[in-house]
Amino acid sequence: MQPLFPTSYSTFSTPALASFLSIAYGLGPTDCQFLLRGVGDTYLVQTSTEKYILRIYRATHRSLPQIQAETELLLALQEAWVPVSHPVKDVAGQLIQALPAAEGTRHAVLFTFAPGHSVPILNEKQLTVLGAQMARFHNVSSVIQLNDSRWTFDVETTLLQPLANMKDAFADFPQDYAWLQEVVQKTQEKLANLDVTQFSSGYCHFDFMPKNFHFEGDEKLTFFDFDFFGYGWLVNDLMTFWQQICLDVLSGKMTQDAADAAFATFVAAYREHRHLSEEELGAIPALSVGFWLFYLGFYPTHDQFTPLLQPARLQQRMGLFRKLHERFWIK
Repeated sequence: MQPLFPTSYSTFSTPALASFLSIAYGLGPTDCQFLLRGVGDTYLVQTSTEKYILRIYRATHRSLPQIQAETELLLALQEAWVPVSHPVKDVAGQLIQALPAAEGTRHAVLFTFAPGHSVPILNEKQLTVLGAQMARFHNVSSVIQLNDSRWTFDVETTLLQPLANMKDAFADFPQDYAWLQEVVQKTQEKLANLDVTQFSSGYCHFDFMPKNFHFEGDEKLTFFDFDFFGYGWLVNDLMTFWQQICLDVLSGKMTQDAADAAFATFVAAYREHRHLSEEELGAIPALSVGFWLFYLGFYPTHDQFTPLLQPARLQQRMGLFRKLHERFWIK
C-alpha cells in the first residue's frame, strides 16, 4: 500500500465521528454535522434527546496542555454555577479524546449545547444578566490556578507581536502600516500612563461578543467558545463587549445615546457582583486597539485565515479600523 502523502490539515468523516461518539459517550443513535472551520473544527452532534457541540482542535493551533487548561476552567465555572457550555465526560470518565488523523494526533472535546440563540442587540434585562454573569465568571477566573500553557494579554502580545506579524501583509500598503505603527505607539503611551496597580487580573474570555453567548428568553444566558481565553486584566472582557456596541453604532443599528445607556446598564449590573474602578473603565478605549490587533496578527500564522489577508479584505479591515479610531479609540 502506498504511504499517505504528508498532510497538514485533514477533515474527519461526519458518519465516522457519529459512530465514534455514539460508542465513546454512550449516546445511542447519533448524527454529526460539520458547522465551521476556525482554529479548530466545530460540529453539531444530535441524539434523539440531546444536542452537543464537538470541537476538534488542530495540534498546530492548540497544544494538549492548552486544551486541558480550557476544560479545567470550564469545569470550575460549571461547579460555581456560572452558565457555560462545559465539557462532557465519556463512558470512561475522560474529557479529551485523542484521534489519529492523517497529519497526526488531533484532540477533541464534546461540549454541552448552549440553548437559545445569539441576540444582536440586547434589551435592558439581557444587559443586566450579561453584566452579572460576566462578573460571576471573573470571580472564578481571578482566583483559579491553571497550568502555564495559556498566553498573557499584554502590550507585547496584543500590540507589538501582532504588528510585527502583519508587516509582510502590508508590503503593498506602507502608508497603512505606518498609520498602524503610529496608533500602536500612542496606545502604548496611553497604557504606560495608567495607574494599573488596582486593576483586577485573571483569565479573560477575550471575545465576549454576542456570537459567543446565547440567550434563551431574557434571563437564561450561556457562555461558550473559550478557545482564545488567556490571562490579563479582566476589564478586557468588558472592552470586547463595548467593541460590539461600537460596531452597532457605526452600522447605524444603535444611536450613540442608546449605546451609552446600554453599556451603563451592563456596567451597573457587573458592579453589583464585582468591583470595577473608574480607572479600569477609562482604559477600555486603549485596550480596544489591542483587541483588534491581536486577532489581526493571528491571521498570518494560520493557513485557513489566508483569505482574510488578501488586499481587498485587508483594505476593508483598515477602513473599519480608521472609523473605530475616529469615533472611539484614543486620539
